[in-house]
Amino acid sequence: MNRILTILGVILLVIAAIYFLVPADQLPSFVPGHVEGSPRIHIKHGAIAGVLGLILIGLAVWSRRARA
Repeated sequence: MNRILTILGVILLVIAAIYFLVPADQLPSFVPGHVEGSPRIHIKHGAIAGVLGLILIGLAVWSRRARA
């Protein structure tokens, strides 16, 4: 369970970085926030993905300590 939470957390942190670094028109078309011809960066999408990633990693660490 800890590995799954950690992997999902890391994936969400990578997605957050992509949202912060890539303009909306260069995002893959299947990603929420893709807008053709828009140079805008999606700060809210990135922040939400980052916070969720940190929460999942925190849950993995907390559950690991609770078992010990």
